[in-house]
Amino acid sequence: MQAPAQSEYDPFYATYIDSVPEQPILEVLAEAPVALAQLLAPVTPEGERYAYARGKWTLREVVGHVIDAERLFAYRALHFARSDPAELPGMDQEIWARSSKASERSLADLLAEFKSLRDANTALFGSFDEETLDRRGVASGVEFTVRALIYVIVGHEIHHRGVLRRLYLEPLATAGEAHRG
Repeated sequence: MQAPAQSEYDPFYATYIDSVPEQPILEVLAEAPVALAQLLAPVTPEGERYAYARGKWTLREVVGHVIDAERLFAYRALHFARSDPAELPGMDQEIWARSSKASERSLADLLAEFKSLRDANTALFGSFDEETLDRRGVASGVEFTVRALIYVIVGHEIHHRGVLRRLYLEPLATAGEAHRG
């Protein structure tokens, strides 16, 4: 599967799509749960509740957001793949995050859910042929191809892996070093 052309998505999503490595997309999809679990392996139960600023999501909530967004984008991809002409609504990520109760779940539980979801999506997207990947639909007032949504899913998770590394894990590691004194 080739990367989508700029005409297949709104420019807002270019950051996600451009972050996808140049390797087979199904491989990148399949490798992500391991990469995310390895990144978050050093996090303690206390660290799972860390938020880098007041009013920001906890580490658990970021992982919950990645799961919710993937479900949403995968539904959009399936909706368009099945040639349903209905436009789909957007989502308010702040409402979803508050309602998800991800902060009450363990990181291990969230990572297991992410792996199951990603495995299912990898199987689904692997079943799509070129004609299906080229199908279009509208969500949040924006036109996408199925292909572009798959790349958005991959890039969105990669983006948040970077956020977790920079804004969560690095400060937690620094705080841990300061306490070892």
